[in-house]
Amino acid sequence: MSLFNFAVQKTIMHVPSPIVRYFAKDYVAGNSLDDAVRVCRELSAKGVESTLDILGEYITRKEQALPWKDECIKILQTIHDQKLTTANLSIKPSQMGLLLDYDFALQNLREVVAKAAELNGFVRIDMEDIDCNEPTIKIYEILRKEFPGHVGTALQSYMRNAHDHLEQMSNEPLNLRLVKGIFIVTRQQAWKDPELVTRNYVSLLERMFELGAYVGIATHDEVLYYEAQRLIRKFGLKRDQYEFQMLLGIDPELRDLIVSEGHRLRVYIPYGKEWLGYSRRRLLENPNIARAALGQMIRGKGGR
Repeated sequence: MSLFNFAVQKTIMHVPSPIVRYFAKDYVAGNSLDDAVRVCRELSAKGVESTLDILGEYITRKEQALPWKDECIKILQTIHDQKLTTANLSIKPSQMGLLLDYDFALQNLREVVAKAAELNGFVRIDMEDIDCNEPTIKIYEILRKEFPGHVGTALQSYMRNAHDHLEQMSNEPLNLRLVKGIFIVTRQQAWKDPELVTRNYVSLLERMFELGAYVGIATHDEVLYYEAQRLIRKFGLKRDQYEFQMLLGIDPELRDLIVSEGHRLRVYIPYGKEWLGYSRRRLLENPNIARAALGQMIRGKGGR
């Protein structure tokens, strides 16, 4: 790890929010749903699909969940009304109250997914930190039976129990986003060696394909892109049986390369006023974002 990356990882949680915002401004669409729709259309013109996400999580009172639920339903209605045919919704279970009351969160998520089913849309239930791990999978298993084809979730390859969770869910059709994972966890809970996280990612992806899962292969790692292509060829998958996924603003060159090679690609488009926690996690995961923004600053160039 470079000295710069080490410094970012050790200090990012204490950096003042205006500085974080400067470094992360290209990685959040803006404050409003209109901003997210604009970026969605820009990407669609380049052959890129989208998943929209309203930022905000880890609420402390149940009543805080209700405006977030309403906003998620609004996103789904907007996708439908504006004919954003390749867009869907990502949602955080903690935003729906998961860490406060499981049944309350389940009902909130049920209402959102029911709306998606009504509009022939799709909801991806994000995987968050360790406390959300088991209940998120439980909720996904319930909702995929109630609304088949309209809901998916995610697995994190750094988790030591990821294979167990995959097998647990394998009794029904699977729609999964596969990520490395960025939340702070203990060594007992997660692999810490980056090479092992990568190897586990490839192992999980291969098993998902064996199970016939539809997988959102979420990565900015060219090694994983190579391995995913190898597995796609091995299983003889068609273009509509998987997709790649990336974060807004990260490695657009790789994004364009993936699209040019004939793969579906979906970009995660976050928006909203609660951008700070998301931005800090992104910088913690990938300090090169800060390096690139610092270079722009020195050269006197702004971002979007």
